[in-house]
Amino acid sequence: TNPGFVVRITQAGLDYAHQQGIAVLEQELAQLKLPDISGDFRIRHVGKVHYEISRLDLRSFHLPYSRISLVPNVGLQVSISNAFADVDGNWRVKLHFIRDHGSFDLKVENVYIKISLKLGSDASGKPTADTSDCSTRISKVRVHFSGKFGWLYNLFHSAIEPAFRKILETKVCQIVVKSVHDELQPYLRTLPVTARIDARAGIDYSLVAPPTATAQSLDVDLKGEFFSLAHHSAVPFTPLPLAFPPDHDRMVYFGASSYFFNTAGFAYHAAGALVFEITDSMIPKDVEFHLNTTTFSAFIPQLEKMYPDMLMKLRLSAPSAPFLDIGPEGLSLRPVVDIQAYAILPNSSLAPLFLLSLVSNVSAIIDVKSGHIVGSLKVGRMRLSLKHSDVGTFQVRMLQSIMNIFASNILLPRLNARLDEGFPLPLPDRIQLSNILVRFHQNFLLLGADVQYQPR
Repeated sequence: TNPGFVVRITQAGLDYAHQQGIAVLEQELAQLKLPDISGDFRIRHVGKVHYEISRLDLRSFHLPYSRISLVPNVGLQVSISNAFADVDGNWRVKLHFIRDHGSFDLKVENVYIKISLKLGSDASGKPTADTSDCSTRISKVRVHFSGKFGWLYNLFHSAIEPAFRKILETKVCQIVVKSVHDELQPYLRTLPVTARIDARAGIDYSLVAPPTATAQSLDVDLKGEFFSLAHHSAVPFTPLPLAFPPDHDRMVYFGASSYFFNTAGFAYHAAGALVFEITDSMIPKDVEFHLNTTTFSAFIPQLEKMYPDMLMKLRLSAPSAPFLDIGPEGLSLRPVVDIQAYAILPNSSLAPLFLLSLVSNVSAIIDVKSGHIVGSLKVGRMRLSLKHSDVGTFQVRMLQSIMNIFASNILLPRLNARLDEGFPLPLPDRIQLSNILVRFHQNFLLLGADVQYQPR
């Protein structure tokens, strides 16, 4: 199936993530514990020399040059070059009656590391990352020994350097694998697979396939589907393919399809949330009429006889989930709303008066705020029709202006207040978005942004 929501990470986004990752790896490598080394070597015509290297301390490990590359259909590759490290420690040698000890400095230069990352997804739909390959090559190791037997140290030095090179080459890749497992993998798991929005609904952001590397970006396909917390029923429509434009100016892009937004309407309708009641107490003070039979008798004269001077209630509900369209011009919907009017009797029971159908053109403005998609609705022309009347026939068009006031002054501000709270984007922990771009395309909304990571 097609994804309802797509996240695209560009080379700029990968470069930024890579900077953060390299900083962590540098710290991990600087804490590398090196084992003691001991051994023997034989000097011709002299005899066997025994040596011990102990208390090795890796003072620093620097990764000055590195880059991350996309490997299409495979994953990511990190290449580190010209890395260097400083080690010091103690040494001890024994040759017949000669014994000596002291300290040494070791400089490791021209370290090359190549790391291949395989990206996937687990059974819960969360992203995964594994080290599929790691190789380290060290081309230069220089040891400086302090002591008075110079000729012996030179021989000693030729035995030690290969041993150090072999140990470091093995240890570096062990640290890389550990860092991916202990740092990167748990961080990826902070991506919310389901996001609870409110008491009624949530969003399913699980991966529908492993992330895909292309020549320009890393694409992550998500289900992108709202669901009712009370009634998790199957959505009766399917997502359409998203034709992403070749934009690469921002670090990350989000493609929210019309399917994504329409499942929101479906979920809230299934949860019974698309019902709204208007009473007289909700009418703004500056509106010069009341929601009562006296006001409405100007349009429906028989009300005054049947229900004289009684307060009224309007119950607005959607007979079906609203369906929106997204195109290059923007986002629009044409909701149908049933308006049932009641008279509130002296004993507080309700007497049905009439049932209207309201159809309106609605446009939406979309933005991103604090990692949430936020919006506001603007209502265009409304058309009323009478579906049923318990108070006889009347001219519906006479109610047009009063219903306009109810919609624009009461219903719309409440809807927009909810939309201003927004719906969360699928972001891992401690990520903030900036430099936001909003574009409309056929069947989807494109959001672009740069990211900023907030360390602990």
